[in-house]
This record gives sequence, C-alpha cells and structure tokens, in this order.
Amino acid sequence: MDILSNLTYAKGSHKNKKRVGRGEGSGHGGNATNGMNGQLSRSGSKHRAWFEGGQMPLQRRIPKFGFTNIFKVYSQVLNVGDIQRALEEEKIKGSEITIEALYKAGLVSTLRKPVKILGNGEIKSKIKIDAHAFSTSAKDKIEAVGGSINKI
Repeated sequence: MDILSNLTYAKGSHKNKKRVGRGEGSGHGGNATNGMNGQLSRSGSKHRAWFEGGQMPLQRRIPKFGFTNIFKVYSQVLNVGDIQRALEEEKIKGSEITIEALYKAGLVSTLRKPVKILGNGEIKSKIKIDAHAFSTSAKDKIEAVGGSINKI
C-alpha cells in the first residue's frame, strides 16, 4: 500500500524544469543560456517571428495579385437529385417546395443565403419549386416532368 507522502514519479517520466541564471553550479549560470553577445542576449530583448533584421521581409518581397470582391454573393447549391431523394424519404411534404421547406428538410443550411438549383441527378416528381436561381439543365429537367419553377 502506497502512502501519499511517499509517492514519486516513475523513473524517466518526469524532467525537472531548467532553472536558468541560478548560479554556475546549476550548469545554466553565467549567460543563462542566452549566448555571449547580440540582440537576443540583452535584457528585454524580443523580436517578431517574421522580423528579418532590417532585410526587406518576405511578405513585402513577393508580388501581390488578385483582389477580394466584397459584393460577391455566395449561393447555396442544391441538385435536383437531392430534392428527389428528399421527396422519396418524405423529408419534404407536398409538391410545392419553398426555401423554408428545403431548410426544414436539412437540404440548405440557412435562410439568409440565396439558393440555386442545379441539374445533377434525376427528378421524377412533378413539383413547383421556389428558389433564387436555376441552372438551365435543372430548369429543363423540372419542366420535362411537368413541374414549374419560380424565381424569387
């Protein structure tokens, strides 16, 4: 039975902290592992990780190109095959499909972003669907089975 006051670490599992600047006998006295001269041996020394000693830094040397269009609209895309699968699994009820119904079925993640319907997959059900945009192939597939689209 171990007594709490006699517990020790397993051999080799615990390493003592390096105590610098605590005398020559410690092995880390003298310059306290900071080297002999230079900026990093001085009191209060520090430099940023990207500082290159006055040399023109890398992030300013390399060429810049491109830009970010702040007016870009990111749409949520949804394929007609996904809509057909949701209809078969009865996640969507009825033939009139709104964005709210798509959201409740878990096909779109938010109501704030516009929804675009793409034509990947097959659709067999006659549906009337509301969305912000439709690809040409999606429009053709929906109308081929007698459905209709409504751009919001």
